[in-house]
Amino acid sequence: MAEDTLTFKEMCAAFDVTPRTLRYYEYIELLAPIRDGRSRFYTPREVARMKLILRGRRFGFSLEEIRQWLLIYEREGTDAQNRVWVEEAGRKLEELEAQRDELDRTIADLRALRESVTPPEPH
Repeated sequence: MAEDTLTFKEMCAAFDVTPRTLRYYEYIELLAPIRDGRSRFYTPREVARMKLILRGRRFGFSLEEIRQWLLIYEREGTDAQNRVWVEEAGRKLEELEAQRDELDRTIADLRALRESVTPPEPH
């Protein structure tokens, strides 16, 4: 196989994912390695797709949302993919900021409750 391809094991190590995760991404057709018998080889295209998948997951996007980005790239190219990405990123930022605000309120409430409770004096 070409020098710029990764084996299944190398792909797992490179992205710190389990074999099960990698097989699942193949099963749901997010990745399409070259097959040679039972061996799989990942081209730079698949490596780039894996980077996008993991980055999207880190930011909280669903696998279906990620699938759509990949399809847009295949059908319409980088510019179209980037336009959709910017829209989705804006939506996700609003969602994450709302979650952070809620978490800040929860932390403040818990601190206030903790401070309102006086522990019993030791004897």
